[in-house]
Amino acid sequence: MRLYIKLLFIGILVSCSSAKQTSKDDGKIAFTFLQINDVYEIAPIQGGAFGGMARVETVHQDLLKENKNTLFFMAGDFLNPSLLGTLKVDGERVRGRQMVEVMNAMNFDLVAFGNHEFDVSQEDLQKRLNESTFPWISANIKLKTDNGAIPFYKEINGEKQDVHTTFIKEIEDEDGTKIKVGFISVCIPSNPKEYVAYSNMFVKARTSYAALKDKVDVVFGLTHVKIANDKRIAKLLPNLPLIMGGHEHTNSNNFVGNVQISKADANAKTAYIHRISYHKKTKETTVKSELKEINASIASDEKVEKIVNKWQDILNTRIKDVIKNPSEIIYNAKIPLDGRDTPTRSKQTNLGQVITKAMAFAYDNELDAAIVNGGSIRIDDQLIGNITPVDIFRVLPYGGAILKVEIKGRLLKRVLDYGLLAKGTGAYLHRFNIDKVGDKWMIKKIALDTNKIYTIAFSDYLLKGFDIPFLSDKNQEVLSIYQPKENELAIDIRKAVVAYLKLETKKSANK
Repeated sequence: MRLYIKLLFIGILVSCSSAKQTSKDDGKIAFTFLQINDVYEIAPIQGGAFGGMARVETVHQDLLKENKNTLFFMAGDFLNPSLLGTLKVDGERVRGRQMVEVMNAMNFDLVAFGNHEFDVSQEDLQKRLNESTFPWISANIKLKTDNGAIPFYKEINGEKQDVHTTFIKEIEDEDGTKIKVGFISVCIPSNPKEYVAYSNMFVKARTSYAALKDKVDVVFGLTHVKIANDKRIAKLLPNLPLIMGGHEHTNSNNFVGNVQISKADANAKTAYIHRISYHKKTKETTVKSELKEINASIASDEKVEKIVNKWQDILNTRIKDVIKNPSEIIYNAKIPLDGRDTPTRSKQTNLGQVITKAMAFAYDNELDAAIVNGGSIRIDDQLIGNITPVDIFRVLPYGGAILKVEIKGRLLKRVLDYGLLAKGTGAYLHRFNIDKVGDKWMIKKIALDTNKIYTIAFSDYLLKGFDIPFLSDKNQEVLSIYQPKENELAIDIRKAVVAYLKLETKKSANK
């Protein structure tokens, strides 16, 4: 009897071993990518209805339970802009510190540089790099030094670790199937800074892919460029199964040949979930994507929520250093003031009208018109009901002065034409006292005269030539620029909007 049991036991072991061998490494592997992009707010937006990094982390954890091979990506733009980033803590501006702390807790697998990472100074960016526990990637940006351009780097315990030009991740499933997954990344050169050297993004995308393709099983893109640029990269690199992109703030899913290009909504209103399968023998990659809305039905991850709440408490305390009575109700919007990205970058909105009217108000309306670029409006939300100064500071986190500019009519027409053609981008212009009637521009309902000199209120950003390259103090048709003094309302566009809305509320109360 004992001999029988022993033989039976040996038979079972042999059978199990044989089963393991037959099921080992079937050459197929499934993995998941979780993608977000252009996130400036760590807390939920639109009155708590959407977004929130603690909710995103709950989705992340659920995906890890579904498949341990889940990788988490940020496709650029997270250090700036935000109202929190402008505040001081321990004598220093926050400048994205809150975002890095939250993202460290969320264990991102890879993040791409976005153009707004360079809004912060070189010193602040270096601090954020050093603080981050997640890897960064970009092939076409480098740090300018006196001895030439070098890779950006993290400095940890006195040792420098270069930022990745390409990135490789090895993954393995339960039956032992192993593959190497590669990533390439480029960033749009739309934010020139003295300390940043940009290379051609298309050349770098192609050379990165060439350097990587023979070292890995499959290559994916993680980019922060315009959708038109992503489509060009897809044409250059038709073997990429997926490009996870950023820069546009509205979700999209496009195909160029077999290359899928996916972008989620800004501020984590949505996240893309890509469930991917790869067959080692056939080299076939299948991507099934789901756009996941991040809303109030998703519980918040406790660990991340604790960090978010800490920073929100700091915001509520420190904002008082910037503006008195930050929670004061200054206006009641019965009709929502539309600050969503898609409208503000493509048409005249009521929020754009409020801002430009406030710009003229800051100069007692003693000018012809006012202009602000849609990209200055960063809240990606609608304001409804009671509005406070904090809301306005969230709308315009960059702040900045309102400049009174004397400009030749011919240049003004070029500026207005450029803004119209820039529809869909941050260079689209919101206007007060300026209308397009047929093919003519009207200033105060009178046709624009190219030979006339006009007095226009501009946001100071527009006069730096970033959005409209030919509009700057160096253009000879910019005849004069008045820079407001510290005690004048025009010194801060946000305070001008607050003052204007207070006046409008007072007028309504007196009717």
